[in-house]
Amino acid sequence: MKLHETNLSAPKKIHPLANLIFMSRWLQLPLYLGLILAQCVYVYHFWVELSYLIGAAMGNISSLQHLLDAVAVPGAVKPTTLNETTIMLVVLGLIDVVMISNLLIMVIVGGYETFVSRMNLENHPDQPEWLSHVNASVLKVKLATAIIGISSIHLLKTFINANAYDAKTLIAQTGIHVVFLLSAIAIAYSDRIMSGTQQSSKH
Repeated sequence: MKLHETNLSAPKKIHPLANLIFMSRWLQLPLYLGLILAQCVYVYHFWVELSYLIGAAMGNISSLQHLLDAVAVPGAVKPTTLNETTIMLVVLGLIDVVMISNLLIMVIVGGYETFVSRMNLENHPDQPEWLSHVNASVLKVKLATAIIGISSIHLLKTFINANAYDAKTLIAQTGIHVVFLLSAIAIAYSDRIMSGTQQSSKH
């Protein structure tokens, strides 16, 4: 009886072709490593821009000139001092970098966990809350939400310099942001329908 139970619990041998296809998921590993390098570039860029902001606040002329050139909008009057609007635009740029960095983390960690291999972080104290129930649908909703946040930052930067843009540009950027928002709602609604269908089929 015990021998019979042992045979039943023994894993089935995977066909070599199926095993090769399954192992092909590791081809995604260089892609995620490349995104980690992109994350390093964003970290470096963040600290460079932050150093310019601190330098400009301390009275460094070259740092101030760099920031004024960075936030200058074609067609608008270029600021000459580190005023509130300039600081706001620089800080929004830093927030934009952070949000894109968050997006990268979700793609790297969530994508690797979903499509490549388990990380076995169940007992790790720093495991992200969303990673405990991550799947392809949850990852799509998280990514869509992050993209909306990034789009909001860019739209806010445009509205701060609204006088430098024509009405067509403002309407186009607002329309694109609304499309992102509706897409995220559609993805979340589709995920809800699929989850409800799966639960109904189980019962």
